[in-house]
Amino acid sequence: MKKTMPAPSFTMKEINLRYMSFLSVVAALGGFLFGYDTAVISGTISQVSAQFGLGDIEQGWYVGCALIGSILGVMAAGWLSDRFGRRNVMLLSAVLFSVSAIGCAISADVGQLVFYRIVGGVGIGVVSIVSPLYISEVSAAQYRGRLVALYQLAITVGFLGAYLVNFGLLHFALNGAERCTSAALYKIFGAESWRGMLGVETFPALLFFIAIFFIPESPRWLILKRQDAKAKRTLRRVFRSETAADRQLAETKTVVQNETRSEWTTILRPGIRKAVGIGAAIAILGQFMGVNAVLYYGPTIFENNGLSGGDSLFYQVMVGLANMVATIIAVLIIDKVGRKKLIYYGVTAMIVFLLLTACYFLQGKALGLPDVLLLVFFMAYIFSTAISISAVIFVLLSEMYPTKVRGLAMSVAGLSLWVGTFLIGQLTPWLLSHLTPPGTFILFALMCIPYMLIMWKLVPETTGKSLEAIEQYWEH
Repeated sequence: MKKTMPAPSFTMKEINLRYMSFLSVVAALGGFLFGYDTAVISGTISQVSAQFGLGDIEQGWYVGCALIGSILGVMAAGWLSDRFGRRNVMLLSAVLFSVSAIGCAISADVGQLVFYRIVGGVGIGVVSIVSPLYISEVSAAQYRGRLVALYQLAITVGFLGAYLVNFGLLHFALNGAERCTSAALYKIFGAESWRGMLGVETFPALLFFIAIFFIPESPRWLILKRQDAKAKRTLRRVFRSETAADRQLAETKTVVQNETRSEWTTILRPGIRKAVGIGAAIAILGQFMGVNAVLYYGPTIFENNGLSGGDSLFYQVMVGLANMVATIIAVLIIDKVGRKKLIYYGVTAMIVFLLLTACYFLQGKALGLPDVLLLVFFMAYIFSTAISISAVIFVLLSEMYPTKVRGLAMSVAGLSLWVGTFLIGQLTPWLLSHLTPPGTFILFALMCIPYMLIMWKLVPETTGKSLEAIEQYWEH
């Protein structure tokens, strides 16, 4: 890329990193709920399938139904957040998560279970747009990468939390459920422990709901709505000096007030249209590189390889741990190494470990290789994914677009991401059956190549650049 963007204009002393971090952590709680709600399904598939007699297609629908909700949520999230504010829409997502968790725990049949999973899916779709968007808009350029990456870290903590809850509740159901004094508790945590796995999400959902009341609205959204006084109060807490707050207020107002066109007219302008297209392309391609297939169907893949249900859930806990550790590293280095370098290194490693996994399925048993080697390959693949595409995608999507259409543009890119996620959730059982595991993982490796080319040729390095500077880059 020949075009350059100006460097950030604030010194470290002017930035109140502690307050920025507080706002980011509260918003990132939505990521925890995203991760938990997405991953908890993996430990319930075999139980729910057995209890309700689900076939392959019905099993895929049970796994994928929440993704329909996510698609609906992501389609509405941008418009809602641009109209009603980032904070109010996060409150809505917290309500949706709470309703979903309680509803799943008490569902009388598979129809009700699917309905409440879809409700939770709407919450996932909404929060996947609004939480990183909010963090991006309250962060200084120097710290934006790592603060938005906190959202991805929260997702991985949610994944690990779900795996631990699944493993712990299955162990309790097999070894201690008889101690339950209530028939209802025995049903939820013993005889039908999948209910407890899904219902535990109520507690973090309520925490998220309460915590949102302690954070302000995004100052950039307030400026867009011409509420400058409120925006300045928030900026005065984000920055340590009134001068720095005034500079940020003036910079954002200049960019926003120069834009007089409608949202759809703005988003269809050549530079912005290109940015939205690139965002949508990397969002959907990222899903076909296999990460969600491993995270959703890991226990099933391990069981099909000869492990017991308990062992397969323990292996999935280890996969979740690798996911979280890699994301912690990404949070620490993303603003130093840069978005694009993380992609180059991480995706290259993903290709290697996907091909090694395919080789294991082809010859592992014949050569007498231990089951733990499959776990090592899975963990290495997830580590490579988490430190690259998973950490970078929400950062890029939250910073690529103009303030006036940021919510709408993120919804377009987010819709692409969730359509890809839905298709992978539905197709993975079929792929594993018809392409066989080796063919499936080779396909995932091949899908990494166009992703790398797009990042190399079309995406600029945004590390350390202000949102206003990135906006001007695409415009010109």
